[in-house]
Amino acid sequence: MACGHDAGPTPGDMERAEQDKMIADNLARIGRKILVMSGKGGVGKSTVAAYLALLLSRKGHRVGLLDVDLHGPSIARLLNAKSGLEMPEEGVVRPYRFSDNLGIVSMEMVMGDRDTAVIWRGPMKISAIRQFVSDIDWGELDYLVVDSPPGTGDEPLTVAQTIPDAEALIVTTPQEISLADVRKSINFCRQVDLKILGLVENMSGLVCTHCGEKMPIFGSGGARKLAANTHLPLLGEIPVEPEMVRFGDEGRLEELVGLKDLELNRVFEGILDALLNPSDK
Repeated sequence: MACGHDAGPTPGDMERAEQDKMIADNLARIGRKILVMSGKGGVGKSTVAAYLALLLSRKGHRVGLLDVDLHGPSIARLLNAKSGLEMPEEGVVRPYRFSDNLGIVSMEMVMGDRDTAVIWRGPMKISAIRQFVSDIDWGELDYLVVDSPPGTGDEPLTVAQTIPDAEALIVTTPQEISLADVRKSINFCRQVDLKILGLVENMSGLVCTHCGEKMPIFGSGGARKLAANTHLPLLGEIPVEPEMVRFGDEGRLEELVGLKDLELNRVFEGILDALLNPSDK
């Protein structure tokens, strides 16, 4: 017969509790946490996350950029972050210091070879994301921008559970095939009580360099209609910008910020204003 006595916490329970405390302590030093999501891949989500982090840091905010797209990390390449995490002393790990106001953490920074495949099941991915929050000395931050892989799997769920006050920014393109998956992301956020800041439509037409006319090469109005149907704000419609592709591929995304004549930068300024001054409507 069972004696009925509680065996007490196991070593695993105590280790988890200690990590929970470290997570809570680190998050208490961070202001807002923005989770950049997408329903499907190929919509430019990582570029949007990196660019928003750059813009926030350029405006004097202390920013952390966390890439939890464990199987396909691209943040380090977009920003040409070649070195690894900082380890100034034993037991202390800090983000890669991109600038005075921007620190970056990505799986690529802990892998010896950028082309190594990360072949992990759910528990290992969950553990890695928790460690990125608990074991990294992020310091005092105004914003933590989290780049999540597409879909509604382990990674975004772990972020939602680990960072309960995170706010979601959902990126899509005008195409129906992208919007269909965005609806799932919206439902995911609502099921796990993750606040949605709004939608961002990327690849929203190509502006002709000769006549200035906007050509809807991926369709038009899809995100605007979806935002209205789901009672969410549409924060911006980012045009296709060939320079964004080139600068991103070359790891020079930061240089694009200074090109004020680009329509892309005017749209991003509007998105940033909406993030900095969220509406309660």
